[in-house]
Amino acid sequence: MTDIIGVETARIVEYCDQLLQAGRFRDYCPNGLQVEGCAQVKRILTGVTACQALLDEAVAWQADLLLVHHGYFWKGESAAVTGIKQRRLKTLLCADINLLAYHLPLDAHPEYGNNARLAKLLGIEVQSGLEPDNPLSVGNVGVLSQAVDLQSFAGRVKVALGRAPQVISGGDHPIRHIAWCTGAADRMIEQAKALGADAFLSGEISEPVVHFAREAGIHYIAAGHHATERYGVQALGTHVARHFGLEHRFADIDNPV
Repeated sequence: MTDIIGVETARIVEYCDQLLQAGRFRDYCPNGLQVEGCAQVKRILTGVTACQALLDEAVAWQADLLLVHHGYFWKGESAAVTGIKQRRLKTLLCADINLLAYHLPLDAHPEYGNNARLAKLLGIEVQSGLEPDNPLSVGNVGVLSQAVDLQSFAGRVKVALGRAPQVISGGDHPIRHIAWCTGAADRMIEQAKALGADAFLSGEISEPVVHFAREAGIHYIAAGHHATERYGVQALGTHVARHFGLEHRFADIDNPV
C-alpha cells in the first residue's frame, strides 16, 4: 500500500458517474457519493450492500472508499438518523471512509453491470434489453448456445452462483431464449413472456409469480437477490482500481436471500 499514490476522491466519483451514466437514471436512491470521507483514496473495498458487517470490514482493512450496489437514503424511508442508520453513518464518518453507491446504473451497464456479468457467468448471449427501445433498460433478453432442459440450466446456475435456485416449471419445454434481471425483479416475468422467452431468471420470488409462470407457460428461476448481484460491483471495483492504480478487494457478506 505504501507504493500506491492516492487519487482524489472527486476524480473517482466523477469517473464512475460518467462511466455508469448515473445522472440519466430515475432511481429510488441517490447514485454516486452518498457519504463523504477522506479526500484521497488508495484502497477500495467493494460489496453488495452497505450493511454494518461490510462497514466493519472496510474499517478493519483501512479502506478509503466503500463501493456498493445497495447504499442508503432510499425513497420512503425515515430521514431520522437514529438506530441502525446512526450506527452505520457513525462508522463511516469516524473512519473517514467514502461511501459510493450505484443502484440502477450498475444493474444496466452493458459491461460492468450486474445483468451483463451474470450473462457472462451463465453463458448467455445478450440480444437486447427487456425494454428493447430503452437504452437504459434494466434487465436483458438473450439466447443460450444450445437448448437445455430446465433442470440442467438450474444446475448450471447452482454451480455458477454457489447456491441452489428455486425453480418453478412453466411446462416441459426446453430453454433456448431466456430473459433475466438481477435482484428483486420477479414481476418482470410478464415482460419476459411478452418477448417470447422460454424462461425468466431473477433474484427473488413472490407468491403471484408462481401462478403466473405455471399458467403462462414460462419457467422461473429465483437465484437469490444477493447471489445474482455480487458480480457487477466486483467488476466495477476491479476496473476502477486498475484505471487509477489503486488497491481493491471484494468482501462477500453472506446473505441467503
